[in-house]
Amino acid sequence: MLRNVFLLSTAAFAFNLLMLPDRVGAADLATDTIRIGVIGLDTSHAAAFTKEFKKTEASDGKAKLRVVAAYPYGSQTIESSSSRIPAITEEMKSLDVEIVDSIAELLKRVDAVLLETNDGNLHRAQAREVFAAGIPVFIDKPVAASLRDVLAIYKDAETSGVPMFSSSSLRYSGNMQAIRNGSVGKVLGCDTYSPCSTEPNHSDLYWYGIHGVEALFTCMGEGCVSVTRTSTDDFDAVVGKWSDGRIGTFRGIRKGTNGYGGTAFGDKGIATIEKFEGYKPLVTVITDFFQSKKVPIPAAETIEIYAFMEAAAQSKREGGIPVTLESVMQAAQ
Repeated sequence: MLRNVFLLSTAAFAFNLLMLPDRVGAADLATDTIRIGVIGLDTSHAAAFTKEFKKTEASDGKAKLRVVAAYPYGSQTIESSSSRIPAITEEMKSLDVEIVDSIAELLKRVDAVLLETNDGNLHRAQAREVFAAGIPVFIDKPVAASLRDVLAIYKDAETSGVPMFSSSSLRYSGNMQAIRNGSVGKVLGCDTYSPCSTEPNHSDLYWYGIHGVEALFTCMGEGCVSVTRTSTDDFDAVVGKWSDGRIGTFRGIRKGTNGYGGTAFGDKGIATIEKFEGYKPLVTVITDFFQSKKVPIPAAETIEIYAFMEAAAQSKREGGIPVTLESVMQAAQ
């Protein structure tokens, strides 16, 4: 059972969540500003998140947060990402963000990091620099391009004692947190859908299917043991079986009208998952994380999301047979 595989993870990924290296000397964080640095300007998230932080001024006595510096070079091999760097760099300058020449220079100027590089293949090396500096970090989706690197990043974070988390913005959109917290009672099953474009250098659902899969796990929680996938050029249908007999499904869309949504089935009701609401809800959670240093999502749950997607990729390679999450975890380790 996958949970047995995660027993090691439970210990290995137990963070010292109250530890934040002193990046502001003797300054009192109750009255000072937490300076944020952005790594990777190859995604619209970089500017979108920066704008959200500019709108947010803490009035509750906690530290304010402000994006003050950015290192632009994310992907250099994915043209659709790398071609965006010049324009997003100029946009960040217009938002009064200093552009620096290296991650090392960025880390001298900041107290927290948004790792926004669109190419998950670069995340492990970039995150390692952040961990070495002892700075809390949010890693935007995907955590990495492969399950092996996902596990390595969480292990590196644990070894360094630096708090980190990753999430799709879909987790905090619409009514999913209400569903997770019992608005339909115990969730007995869930169907989600999202756009599902792929990128050759990433385990395929990692690139964009992550949005719908994260929505599925937000509602269902941990405990998936096996995955079966049916795939065509235009669509994916992924069925997960949970250890308690529940079933959750994800539909990936590459043709026709797309969007984000789904249905959660509970023992006290059925709820339609509401539409994507933008980035503010996620930025609010990141704000709380940078202020408290408390990780909002268990490491084991995020790892299970990526194991689910890796098992789906393996099922596709093997013609749609069921694949256990335990088997792909063991292979990645």
